[in-house]
Amino acid sequence: MQNRPSRRTQEERTAATRQRLLESTIDCLVEYGYAGTTTTRVAELAGVTRGAQVHHFRTKNDLVTAAVRHLAVKRSNAALEQVDRLRGADDVLDAALDLLWDTHQGPIFAATAELWTAARTDPDLRAKMRQVEPMVDAALLSFGAELVPGFADHPQFLHWAYTAMDTVRGILMGSSVVGDAQLDQRWRRAKAHLKIVGEQVLSAAGVTLVRESAE
Repeated sequence: MQNRPSRRTQEERTAATRQRLLESTIDCLVEYGYAGTTTTRVAELAGVTRGAQVHHFRTKNDLVTAAVRHLAVKRSNAALEQVDRLRGADDVLDAALDLLWDTHQGPIFAATAELWTAARTDPDLRAKMRQVEPMVDAALLSFGAELVPGFADHPQFLHWAYTAMDTVRGILMGSSVVGDAQLDQRWRRAKAHLKIVGEQVLSAAGVTLVRESAE
């Protein structure tokens, strides 16, 4: 007699519903913008009832900020999976900067940019985004400790890392009005200067990036 597949627990069903809502929210933000993202539209896209949506996220702003935080953590985890590859790179700092650039591509940045713009005139959303942003930054910086053990929390390194993130985001904010070739050119130009400063910061502190030699 074959064993019946085990039924999901209530906790598993709750987590699955929550994830569908969060990912559907990102899809809505990218496709319809912040103004066009409604809780009803998100619930329909996620395939859940309006009541289930309200149970998990009371307001639209609760929903969109939770969605950004959710994908930021996923993005950070994806970056951490690349640490071993970075350690073996010929130019670790160059590879780390490219990884920072790559992790800002795709729907997560488009959704976040929508919320940044909307937050300017929405005090409640602005307050929630101010809570989320430090979490997002911390998640993206978490792999720094793997590359520069003992130095990732140093003020000079943090200043450089935040400057690098601000540079990436600033360039991408204009992505909708410039072509891919120009966008890539702007990044390569900015990366060259970020490398110079990063190397100076590390050199002044006597820090060497962790690099694994090829076997």
